[in-house]
Amino acid sequence: MELTLLGTGTPEGLPRPNCPCAACATALGENARAATALLVDGTLLLDLTPGAAFAAARAGHSLGGVRQVLLSHPHEGPAVEVPAGLPQPGRVPDGRELALLTGHQVRAVAMDAPGTGYAVTGPDGQRLLYLPPGAAPAGLDVNGDPPYAMVLADVVGRPDGLAKLRAVGAVGPTTDVIAVHLDHDVPPGPELRRRLAAAGARAVPDGTTLDVGVYEDVPDVPRRTLVLGGARSGKSVEAERRLEAFPDVLYVATGGSRNGDTEWASRVSAHRERRPGSWRTTETCDLVPLLTEAGPPLLIDCLSLWLTDAMDTVNAWDDAEWADGGERALRARVEELTAAVRATRRTLVAVSNEVGSGIVPATASGRRYRDELGRLNAAFAAECEHVLLVVAGQALSLRG
Repeated sequence: MELTLLGTGTPEGLPRPNCPCAACATALGENARAATALLVDGTLLLDLTPGAAFAAARAGHSLGGVRQVLLSHPHEGPAVEVPAGLPQPGRVPDGRELALLTGHQVRAVAMDAPGTGYAVTGPDGQRLLYLPPGAAPAGLDVNGDPPYAMVLADVVGRPDGLAKLRAVGAVGPTTDVIAVHLDHDVPPGPELRRRLAAAGARAVPDGTTLDVGVYEDVPDVPRRTLVLGGARSGKSVEAERRLEAFPDVLYVATGGSRNGDTEWASRVSAHRERRPGSWRTTETCDLVPLLTEAGPPLLIDCLSLWLTDAMDTVNAWDDAEWADGGERALRARVEELTAAVRATRRTLVAVSNEVGSGIVPATASGRRYRDELGRLNAAFAAECEHVLLVVAGQALSLRG
């Protein structure tokens, strides 16, 4: 089954008309995107958009062989003119199936927002799933079917939709996930590619033709990632973003509840409200057992607070105890943790503070903590495939 993407942007396209934002200003060349429309084997058109015939011609195709036009979402504004020779577009009721004379089978999938998803099976048996903008499956009965060979979805706007598909086995390790309905929320180019790769997805330029079921370089999601950053740099948001397209994440909070600290309670509440409802939370500094056992992805936030607890345990703040075995005990704790990170089979994203570039602490205990956190970060990063530094909300890749 052959698929040509006549457009990969939102219904307004990218850049948006008359939008002065930085993302739109840089959406040039292959980063410019028309409204998403898909041409399947030259016979099925999913979403009719302005200029679809010209887009097909630029891609070396014609709409002359199209026998069915299906719409996935309500189209605002003036009605799109139907090019001469094309059948009138329509929508398939949720759950219903449509058989084309060409041998294609189309099933309408219910969404949790206005619109309809379409599962298409080609004459060769290959299967793709196309979801409308801003929508995720309302429920998906896979009936023991294998994962889709290709999924085209609003990965940036609705990463939870991809998580739902993964949860029921509709998306597997070899599924080619293509991001469509791309908007100006993420700067095009390297930043978009980085964000999509973290979700196991990719973007392609308008006009690209893909063979469904032919293996592509599906982005490998790093097994272990360390996200560093200063205070309020956006490091926690970045870490959470890296796992929001995956189901059943276990969020490991190492800070405890700090009874009576209203500022801390406010921070904890803000973090909880950001996280997907399907994630679970545990409050512990006992990280080694979690890393050793099998289970869903882990998000540890953060190593800085883990170190505080570890230093409290060995009474690192007392110079005499520090010299009389406390330093050795802390080193052993750090080595045990990094060994567990090296051996873990779980997907792991950890957050830590980068404090070495700031003001030199005025107290000896503050300097000791700064030094030990620097050592911990370095040791932990050495065991990770991917290391990021977040500055002013911008993630810089240090490794991977």
